[in-house]
Amino acid sequence: MDQNMRSTYKIIAKDGRAKRAVFETVHGTVQTPVFMNVGTAAAIKGAVSTEDLQGIGTQIELSNTYHLHVRPGDTVVKQLGGLHKFMVWDKPILTDSGGFQVFSLAGLRKIKEEGVYFNSHVDGRKIFMGPEQSMQIQSNLASTIAMAFDECPSSTAERSYVENSVARTTRWLRRCKDEMERLNRLPDTINPKQLLFGINQGAVFDDIRIAHAETIRDLNLDGYAIGGLAVGESHEEMYHILDVTVPHLPEDKPTYLMGVGTPANILEAVDRGIDFFDCVYPTRNGRHGHVYTDQGKRNLFNARYELDSRPIEEGCKCPACRTYSRAYIRHLLKAKEMLGMRLCVLHNLYYYNSMMTEIRQAIEEGNYSEYKQKKLAGFLKQE
Repeated sequence: MDQNMRSTYKIIAKDGRAKRAVFETVHGTVQTPVFMNVGTAAAIKGAVSTEDLQGIGTQIELSNTYHLHVRPGDTVVKQLGGLHKFMVWDKPILTDSGGFQVFSLAGLRKIKEEGVYFNSHVDGRKIFMGPEQSMQIQSNLASTIAMAFDECPSSTAERSYVENSVARTTRWLRRCKDEMERLNRLPDTINPKQLLFGINQGAVFDDIRIAHAETIRDLNLDGYAIGGLAVGESHEEMYHILDVTVPHLPEDKPTYLMGVGTPANILEAVDRGIDFFDCVYPTRNGRHGHVYTDQGKRNLFNARYELDSRPIEEGCKCPACRTYSRAYIRHLLKAKEMLGMRLCVLHNLYYYNSMMTEIRQAIEEGNYSEYKQKKLAGFLKQE
């Protein structure tokens, strides 16, 4: 990458609307489509270390602005050299703007033009966050990619509310862009090449989604996300919104579907032009003994695995499957041993990361449709 460039995004293969690209950043190269492993508070839940992440093929890690602002504090992270040094991770990091958490965690909040007033879910203290504050926090964290501060309206919200919300999100996005440009020029900024992704909103209204995509497209941002999905609407509604919205976003920029999803969701969204994903499913389900395989999801708490000496998935090369049996991992889970959760989380993240490798290969080879159908058919064999 040219030293003067903040990033480059190059499509190297297409198969239908599915795209295979290379995204170069100041913290390294990301091969897309990619799944970002979610480390909300600068750690993957389930006792997974950054060394583990390197070992299971993780390309990019995602942390959350709101949570790190509340604890330990973004100024603390900055004093310690930024998020990369803090969590000892040398690859790209994306930080979520905090917008979704503000709206999902804060019971009492007031949304105003300047931003949002709310109470911390940890200690109840009053917090204000607006576009400038979100950018300042993310600059302190020094992530590779910062997300714009937005409102995530409910998928069931009234049309008039969604229209007003999206208009405000657009005004906030312009303020985010101005503030990031200012912050990146400051002499004490840890990462002066921090990137900004804007977020498309509009609930399940096609015309609002399309108009918003066309408006933010003209801001020439580093990447574009589709937010406000996987929050209660059906899978069919989500795929429809992608069908109508993605064509109105720049094809020559990364496209990120926030908070999605299951392996099937990812396969369908790749087919609609998405190349960045994140979701808590692999870690959350892993901590509850639910593991992903090409034959669907398995619940290792089931009695059928009590004497099962096979690995979670035969042929899998993850740290759990290389060494341990379903029976042993089931025992650990039943005994509430942390190792059981850790092994399931490692398997699930490895499964997701490996699936993304297969997806990239299938697009390059021009047989993505066949690959997708075969993978989806396998999931239906769930035990």
